[in-house]
Amino acid sequence: MNRGELGAALRALRLASGKEAKTVARSAVMSTSKLSKIETGKVAPSVVDVESILAALGVSDDVKAEYLEVVRAAATETTAWRLVRRLGVHKAQQQTRALEARMELLQLFQPALIPGLLQTPEYIRAVLARDDLSEDTLVRTIAARLERQQVLYDETKSLNFVITENVLRWRIVSSSRMAEQMDRLISLSRLPHINLRVISLSMAQHDIANHAFVIRDQRTVTVETVHAELVVTDPRDVSQYVRKFDGFASTALFGDDMRSMVEGVRDDFLREQETG
Repeated sequence: MNRGELGAALRALRLASGKEAKTVARSAVMSTSKLSKIETGKVAPSVVDVESILAALGVSDDVKAEYLEVVRAAATETTAWRLVRRLGVHKAQQQTRALEARMELLQLFQPALIPGLLQTPEYIRAVLARDDLSEDTLVRTIAARLERQQVLYDETKSLNFVITENVLRWRIVSSSRMAEQMDRLISLSRLPHINLRVISLSMAQHDIANHAFVIRDQRTVTVETVHAELVVTDPRDVSQYVRKFDGFASTALFGDDMRSMVEGVRDDFLREQETG
């Protein structure tokens, strides 16, 4: 099935559902114009686009699996950050929120920054401010990311995070704000459906922490590079990331041992604040 055939098939599904294009587009968190271009074959939809459209249409799991298998044939999709900024960074956050609302299992590895879902508002602003966004766009994007964090309190999901000790010590905000960020990690780690693990720098490693990645339902992997976001969907490739995540998780501290480490880092930041 080529791009035109896929678009026509999606349009046929929408017409059969009796739903208007604007209604489906709104539910799929995309513009009506984009939906139209997908349906007419002018734009190649991503896996996320197709999954969002099918969810908005309310199709059966069998139909959804059939269509997603077709679009996953592309294996890897690349979206340059400049295009994300052009379309609206806050809209990208809204699309990710819709995706996270549907997932059941999250496995996230991060060797550089506190994961976005776990960030405090001040940490979020400090990270996003580096992208030369206008104040209006920055405010809307921060709000969109904070809205995404509502998924943290959905106990029907299994949310698993593995970060490195370096993440805890990388100074994105002031010492006092970093201490607040540590407290947030400790608090969230106590939720029963959240598994937060930290790889100690003192632990011998047999793998390389190349870059951050996010696995959703062990079906798709999102990788953020300097210039673009990659979405990996080929099961053979996805399985590599799952094995890598499991390997890192097996060497990481968790539970009280992890919280003890984070508390120690927090106390270091607080001492700096007092003596600074």
